Amino acid sequence: MKIAIMGAGAIAYASAALLIQNGHDAILWSPSGRRSEALARGEPLRSEGVVAGEFKPAVAEDCAAALAGADAILIALPANGHKTVMDAMAPHLVSGQSVVISSHASLGAIYLARLIADRGLDVPVVALSTTVLRARQTSDTSVKIATLRGKVDMSTLPTAAAERGLSLCKALFGDRFRPISNVLAVALSNVNPQSHMALALCNFTRMEKAEAWGQSEHMTMAVGRLLEAIDAERLAIAAAFGVEVRTMREHYSLTYGLPDAALGETAKRLAASQEPTLGPATIDTRYTLEDVPFGLSPLVTLGQLCGVATPLHEAGLQIFSALYGRDLAAENDILPALMARQLTREALVAMTR
Repeated sequence: MKIAIMGAGAIAYASAALLIQNGHDAILWSPSGRRSEALARGEPLRSEGVVAGEFKPAVAEDCAAALAGADAILIALPANGHKTVMDAMAPHLVSGQSVVISSHASLGAIYLARLIADRGLDVPVVALSTTVLRARQTSDTSVKIATLRGKVDMSTLPTAAAERGLSLCKALFGDRFRPISNVLAVALSNVNPQSHMALALCNFTRMEKAEAWGQSEHMTMAVGRLLEAIDAERLAIAAAFGVEVRTMREHYSLTYGLPDAALGETAKRLAASQEPTLGPATIDTRYTLEDVPFGLSPLVTLGQLCGVATPLHEAGLQIFSALYGRDLAAENDILPALMARQLTREALVAMTR
């Protein structure tokens, strides 16, 4: 299949390498085009780690060229760019294509599905709870892939296209997907914002001073307790909406093949058994600048819609905004667009069918 990949960062590059290794054709496009200039000139994409080798993805000049003839589109860039890319894609999508969001953030699948419905197209939107791969971009032409996840939750809009969405994901990335009830459940299954909030908040000066610090090593017992307390709010929202999601402890257990245990204990095991995964060495990081506005803020909104208090999520919004000296919640451009459609609890549930 021909897969158009929206993005030119770590997950876009890693996905291109994996898709090409799996026998597909990949074409990259990002709004700025700066990172992919060398690839566009013909330099190979070099990947190391769980996917190793040199690969030659194509690079599109614009969004229309990327989508032309594509069987599926993979959105693989930070959530800060999701709305911009979705707005660029919407006029060029055609019935028969499918869109996969890796990973789903801030109810973006619902926003995109509304754009598609406005055009009357048959284009399912698949939302992944997290990325299939964990990767770090090491240069404009190279990527290091640390993990190929064993299980990823996914859901499809509309739900009538669930089998089509699951078959596509398996064909692209292998049999590693767990279909769950609806896109709202996927939105509430993304645990990165909670995990990153605890790690970034408790290690903020290490980030600001550009220190090299291992994430597992610095998820101490106290940080683990904070993370589980933040996670309890996410679980309460899911229960109020009547959807089932994994706990953070279950997520770590399934991702790393470890026993279900307190997160501090799990982190200690990982630190002792794996090569360190370094945390951000800058405060200009997706752990905060993406996951606060597009991860914590939507959970606060969902809590308000279903009547669940989220004091730790709200505190995260306020504390990180104070640390950066700017209103991070205001940087979310997807929620206002959805709220303009008179978003209520009942309307939101209806949009996920």
